[in-house]
Amino acid sequence: MASTVFNKILRKEIPAEIVHEDELCIAFCDINPQAPTHVLIIPRKEIQGINAMADEDVPLVGHLFRVARDLARAGGLEDGGYRLVINTGADAGQTVFHLHVHLLAGRTLTWPPG
Repeated sequence: MASTVFNKILRKEIPAEIVHEDELCIAFCDINPQAPTHVLIIPRKEIQGINAMADEDVPLVGHLFRVARDLARAGGLEDGGYRLVINTGADAGQTVFHLHVHLLAGRTLTWPPG
């Protein structure tokens, strides 16, 4: 496993405020939140990003979205709404090259982003 910050979190080498953990993924609060709720959901399997995703990873990526939905429900975010974001590549803002879903909520999010 590479030495990205996410892999260090997965290996428990650095602390994180983990809000969900299962056999396929973990979710934790972003240390530089862009909204009152900003959670990152990452697979335990090392996948650099969507472009590196294999067809066999489709169920895993679907699981990440289900976890995001469940976290939003548990946090009471359904009525106000929330945004799920996956940045793919440096030009899109990906800074950690380990696939991750951002769950953002708690304020009005503008469009277009960026």
